[in-house]
Amino acid sequence: MCRIIKTCQRLGIKTVAVYSEADAHSKHVKLADEAICVGPAPTSQSYLNIENIIKAVKQTGAQAVHPGYGFLSENSNFVGQLEKLGIVFVGPGSHAMHAMGDKLESKKLAKQANVNTIPGFLGEVVDDAHVLKIAHEIGYPVMIKASAGGGGKGMRVAWNDEEALVSFRLSKGEAKSFFGDDRMLIEKFIDTPRHIEIQVLGDGQGTTLYFNERECSIQRRNQKVVEEAPSTFLNPETRRAMGEQAVRLADAVRYKSAGTVEMLVDSQRNFYFLEMNTRLQVEHPITEFITGHDLVEHMLRVAAGQKLQIKQSDIGIKGWAIESRIYAEDPKRNFLPSIGRLNSYKEPLPGPLQHIRCDSGVLEGSHIQIHYDPLICKLVTYSDTRDEAVEKMREALDSYIIRGVNHNVSFLRAVMENPRFLNGQTSTKFIPEEFPKGFHGFELNSLQRRNLALSAALINSEQVFRERSISQQLSVSMPQTREIYVSVEDLQPQDEDKKVEKSADNIYHFSVSPLDDSYNIKDVRNNTEYNIKTNWNVGDMLFSAHIQESKGGQTDQARIQYISRDALTYTLQYYGTHFKVKVETELQHKLSRYMPVEKKVDTSNTLRSPMPGFVLSVSVKPGDKVLLGQEIAIVEAMKMQNLLRAERDGIVKAVHVPAGNDVALDQVIVEFEVEKKKQ
Repeated sequence: MCRIIKTCQRLGIKTVAVYSEADAHSKHVKLADEAICVGPAPTSQSYLNIENIIKAVKQTGAQAVHPGYGFLSENSNFVGQLEKLGIVFVGPGSHAMHAMGDKLESKKLAKQANVNTIPGFLGEVVDDAHVLKIAHEIGYPVMIKASAGGGGKGMRVAWNDEEALVSFRLSKGEAKSFFGDDRMLIEKFIDTPRHIEIQVLGDGQGTTLYFNERECSIQRRNQKVVEEAPSTFLNPETRRAMGEQAVRLADAVRYKSAGTVEMLVDSQRNFYFLEMNTRLQVEHPITEFITGHDLVEHMLRVAAGQKLQIKQSDIGIKGWAIESRIYAEDPKRNFLPSIGRLNSYKEPLPGPLQHIRCDSGVLEGSHIQIHYDPLICKLVTYSDTRDEAVEKMREALDSYIIRGVNHNVSFLRAVMENPRFLNGQTSTKFIPEEFPKGFHGFELNSLQRRNLALSAALINSEQVFRERSISQQLSVSMPQTREIYVSVEDLQPQDEDKKVEKSADNIYHFSVSPLDDSYNIKDVRNNTEYNIKTNWNVGDMLFSAHIQESKGGQTDQARIQYISRDALTYTLQYYGTHFKVKVETELQHKLSRYMPVEKKVDTSNTLRSPMPGFVLSVSVKPGDKVLLGQEIAIVEAMKMQNLLRAERDGIVKAVHVPAGNDVALDQVIVEFEVEKKKQ
């Protein structure tokens, strides 16, 4: 809502924010002229509580309601009640919303409007038997999705009967929880497509326009992570055909306001209608950048009864924009959500010509709640070319400071270096294909690892020299040149043999000498010298080093975040990933081989929650025999239902967190009997 409020402020429109008890100190509450609490944290009692929201409208005398991106933004019942009360809804009318917001109805209308559609069952799926019957008729793989869904909620792909039944049950539960509507549909899953959407805008008075496309193919759990405009794949002919079909569909329901027609595009540029979002999309800023139009302003003017003062020929494409969604989640745990307080939070500076934009709803000190979507910010960069927009995104991600919760900056930063992304060869299978074993952090090449080690040496030297310059310290003479050993922990999962072999390459022996405005660092192993300059002040979170090989070699720039220091080990964020870097004196390095190795704790006899959440169900009890892959529990977090399965055969010893209780990250839900070792 913060983004809506900012346009209203520019237009001189006063705003009222509604909030739940959990969001009392949220950013949108502080930005608005007034704020009204509409209920407790659970969405069903607050943001989905139509009665309370209408009561807030009446109480404040508000003349219009802008629904933002989620919750009631596509609820035709809510819009219908506002219409009866004479309250303006900044969005489409209830008829258009009902027709296009309902996936079943929208597909029927799309066919009638001669819009390309995906093969599927155009009706409501009622039970397990019906699921299997339809899936067999269509042929696997199939997409099972909520009729009233959106934002990736209530959607799953099934490749066989077992997955179809499980997906139907979980998606139905999510849809009921998030949308209050558990009707489900099934359609053919188009393998390896691109997800491309067309932004439309209608004034309800005879003019409907399309604002070109956004490519949204990089997704996890059917939810977008990186978007860009325009698409690298479309040619002018396909773009025009998609835009014209999107307008035709909008006109079929007399659509008014901003909306998005989502389509799947195959390798031959054949495109199929997927759904229509009858609201402003989260990723709308990239369209605003390339077209130069404020979509929220257009929505407000149309809602006030004004006609659009632009025509289709006025809407072009200028430059390139990329959006990265910053989530409170752990990409190393399959993108599971994270909760906590933002102890430190600093967004990237806008930069020249305001070509970096942060649409966020949080502030430093904000608490990421378990009840809502874990989106922190939409980070957008814009430039004349795609390559320049990507480089701006790299710089922005490197300077984005987030402390207190897990976040996905490391993954987004890795995407910005991925050859397939850089070549524009994306699809909805980008993540599973590029990271088949999961994401474990950015993998440094030899040059990047060297730059990290040099930077750590410089950080350590700056700290040591500063500490020695403080008065009343023990008088210890320090040589002008320091001999240190720097080791970089390799976070990538590897075979044990490779790990041992690689660890030796990760240890650098440096000779460090301070100069007037820089440092001379010699790599003793290969007798290479480097001159390193920095304007870093001890204690700053951001660190930038200019690295120059002394004999006219390569020049590099290392952008690093200083996270923490624990004795000899620094935690540094480089390319978005946290690395452990140990800096030792010569004596410390010699003695380190005698340090005991910490033993890894065996957790194989427990099922632990991979995220903080709420235990919806536990399907076992003490004494039950379970098999590998068997369902054990379902944990809900941020309105996503996550099925936890047994990781081995065993016998249940105890259930520590029964259904109906909150659960913390890594908390034991079920404990199994310890296998007795054979004599």
